[in-house]
Amino acid sequence: MKSLKKKRRIQVLVAAAVALVLAAGLIGYGFRDGINLYRSPAQLAEFPAADGEVFRLGGLVVEGSLVRGASETITFSVTDGGATVPVRFTGVLPDLFGEGEGMIGTGSMEGDTFVASEILAKHDESYMPKEVIDSLKAQGVYEGPSS
Repeated sequence: MKSLKKKRRIQVLVAAAVALVLAAGLIGYGFRDGINLYRSPAQLAEFPAADGEVFRLGGLVVEGSLVRGASETITFSVTDGGATVPVRFTGVLPDLFGEGEGMIGTGSMEGDTFVASEILAKHDESYMPKEVIDSLKAQGVYEGPSS
C-alpha cells in the first residue's frame, strides 16, 4: 500500500514539474516580441542597440529640431541632457507633441537614426512619462515637479 501511495505522489510531482516548465516556456514564447525595454539617449550612446532590436526611446524633443517634410515623414531629435538621438517617424503625431516636450517612441535603430513606428506624447499640459522624468533627473536636467 505504501508503495502505491509513494508512486502516485511521484507521478503527481513529475506532472506538476512538467506543467510548470511548459507554462514558463509558453509565457516566454508569448513575450519574445512583446517586451520593449526603455532606453534614454545617454544609455543608447553608452550601450548601442543591436541590429533589429525593438525598444522604447524617450526624452525631450530638442528645440528647433522638428522638421515636417512634404510627406508624412517627420524628423526631430530627442535628448535627455546627456546625449541626443535623431528620430524619424512616418505617420500622424499626437496632438500635444511638440518641441521641448517629453515623448516616448517605439522603434529600432537604422544607422545612427532611431526609426519610430509609434510615438507617445503627454496626454495633458503637465504630464511627462515617468521613464523620461527619471532619465532627465539622472542627467541633472529635470526642473519640473516630481511625479
